[in-house]
Amino acid sequence: MDNKFKRDSNNPKKDFSKKNSSKKSDNFDQQGFQWKQAGKTSLIWIMIISVAIYLSATFTDNAKKEPVLQYSQYKDFLQNHQIAEGTFVDNIFRGTLKTPQSIITKIGTNDNVSHFQVVLPFIDQDVMNEWEEYGVDYSFKEKSIDWTGYVLNMLPWLLLIAFWIFIMRRMQGGAGGMSNVFNFGKSRAKIWDNNMDKVTFNDVAGCVEAKEELKEVIEFLKHPKRFRKLGAKIPKGVLLVGPPGTGKTLLARAVAGQANVPFFSLSGADFVEMFVGVGASRVRDLFEQGKKESPCII
Repeated sequence: MDNKFKRDSNNPKKDFSKKNSSKKSDNFDQQGFQWKQAGKTSLIWIMIISVAIYLSATFTDNAKKEPVLQYSQYKDFLQNHQIAEGTFVDNIFRGTLKTPQSIITKIGTNDNVSHFQVVLPFIDQDVMNEWEEYGVDYSFKEKSIDWTGYVLNMLPWLLLIAFWIFIMRRMQGGAGGMSNVFNFGKSRAKIWDNNMDKVTFNDVAGCVEAKEELKEVIEFLKHPKRFRKLGAKIPKGVLLVGPPGTGKTLLARAVAGQANVPFFSLSGADFVEMFVGVGASRVRDLFEQGKKESPCII
């Protein structure tokens, strides 16, 4: 059996060709609209992420304004009556200066510093007497988790992850569900079965010779045991050659409809991705799905 069929693009039966071209233009307009909407949504996401980064940077900048002093620096401020008040939390003394000071740290010089912190291993009666002697209002607090700081520091990263998931979902056609975001290697083939709109040779104009040749394939799909008893092998595939819009996919779908088997449709562009190895993975997944639905047409 010759598995190569050709069809002249100047076939007088052009009704279904026009129908396909109109569908393609509609799909193009719809995809263009979707990408336009995606662009607007992406702009909103970028603005949200920028605000989150600004808030995180502001919080970090405020943290930098509370430098860690060496013990000798702390003693100098204390003995010079520069410390107004302080709070002791988990071996850390957070103090407030009476007037802003320039403080030299390991990172560099910080100007106009009003708050500081210093590590005090322990607090005894002598330390508290010293605070009272130099007029420091002090208090003690239990250690608590600063959820505000954690949230502000993590917010930009969480938003970037959410934006990445949003883009991946757009690339996969907007399918819902978290699992679809990571299924890069899964096939995106469209599946038609007997419960959906059935297409037969009556829906295909022309292609008389191709239809006649494909009837043998249909018999193979309908009655495989009959041919196996005779020692015949089922054809692995059929090559249809022709310009876009001449009915190759419609003819293949009609073969599946005539044989009452599922039909998998996937274009070559669906195998192309920005990630290496995704195309090959989708090919393998497509044929695994085909084996599960065997007999079928891909």
